[in-house]
Amino acid sequence: MSHSLLDSLHAAVPALRLKTDPGDLEHYGRDWTRRWTPNPLAIALPGSVEEVQAVMRWASEQAVKVVPSGGRTGLSGGAVAANGELVLSLERLNKPLSFDRVDRTLTVQAGMPLQAVHEAAREQGLVYPVDFAARGSCSIGGNIATNAGGIHVIRYGNTREWIAGLKVVTASGELLDLNRALVKNSSGYDLRQLMIGSEGTLGIVVEATLRLTDPPPPSNVMLLALPSFEVLMEVFAAFRQRLQLEAFEFFTDIALRHVLAHGAAKPFEEVHPYYVVTEFAIGDEAGEAAVMAAFEDCMAHGWVSDGVISQSDAQARQLWRLREDITEALAPHVPYKNDVSVRISQMPVFLAQTMQLLGEAYPHFEVVWFGHIGDGNLHINVLKPAGMAQADFVRDCEQVTRLLAQVLKRHGGSISAEHGIGLVKKAYLDSTRSPAEIALMRGIRQAMDPAGLLNPGKLFDP
Repeated sequence: MSHSLLDSLHAAVPALRLKTDPGDLEHYGRDWTRRWTPNPLAIALPGSVEEVQAVMRWASEQAVKVVPSGGRTGLSGGAVAANGELVLSLERLNKPLSFDRVDRTLTVQAGMPLQAVHEAAREQGLVYPVDFAARGSCSIGGNIATNAGGIHVIRYGNTREWIAGLKVVTASGELLDLNRALVKNSSGYDLRQLMIGSEGTLGIVVEATLRLTDPPPPSNVMLLALPSFEVLMEVFAAFRQRLQLEAFEFFTDIALRHVLAHGAAKPFEEVHPYYVVTEFAIGDEAGEAAVMAAFEDCMAHGWVSDGVISQSDAQARQLWRLREDITEALAPHVPYKNDVSVRISQMPVFLAQTMQLLGEAYPHFEVVWFGHIGDGNLHINVLKPAGMAQADFVRDCEQVTRLLAQVLKRHGGSISAEHGIGLVKKAYLDSTRSPAEIALMRGIRQAMDPAGLLNPGKLFDP
């Protein structure tokens, strides 16, 4: 059956590049979750928008389900192909297309890595400000599909704020040109925004027009050591009051221990229970004085135990490495990940309740905390004990995730801050969305993909 389907696909799209080797099927059929056994039909690597359209027309005629694929750096199972789907990888559509100096927009293909987008923007004397640790491997299309956030959301917001226009291929192979980079456009529903965060369930993003902005002012990076969890939000308030914050990132001593074992340099002689990496604009003597005023105020109140401020770009990168290398350092330990958010004002109470919940529920597990405190986003990583079976570990973790979802619901939070729902979190979607909202989402999906071909099983079941 698979040979017959692939023969018909080759006939429909003769120039299409296909991969069917077992190693390729495994590589392209999964994302960073590693919880499902990949089992795709094949890997299609179109070289043009027209080939993407042709593949989707073929899929519609043959009733073949399709999983769009970017860099596959997601943590929610959103790019998993485990049930014979065709993986449609956009990695060959990876180039910049045009730059408009007047509009200050950069149009790129969806498979372009985020780091390459940054470099293309810098060549024009501008920046694309969305950024995170996976910049070298994630793709702009995947960022759009999950409305990715990252480390500078506190200053610049999520991906959604920087998308001026999209070209999207529908399940039937039609090409939609959404918003066309207009600043003002009140002509009905904004389908561009609907596509952002839809996880490839409504259409396949093939091109994006990105808004660029001026480079940020000179900045410094500071690492702060905190004596207790309770003072975290006090430190945030003190620095935000005095400084133009670019980032405010939190992690625990356990996270630091794993990063140091991964090769990072030890920042302090003493071990402290909590740490913050913060980046802030600083351009003159008044800015430098504001930094020291914030630091000294926190020291005087006992909110900060120690600190170090970068004296060079190299040192700034070393300090950022302590936060950005956490995910990579934890990977060998097969972590179970939660990626949640609440309003910033709700963060202190939510953190206290969640820490108590996880301390009681995971007494025999190592739990690693880190996140974007400045925008209410927290990452919770539970590490699998060496002798525990993976299935037993996931079962125990999912029981506690159900409790965590209830806490989030009480605080009006989200079970997914920036990685999407995918397969991992769809059982908890109702903790974030009401029954009426979910019904409307189902209706939208049905209207745009009535045969259910695009990324089946993600977000919710049919």
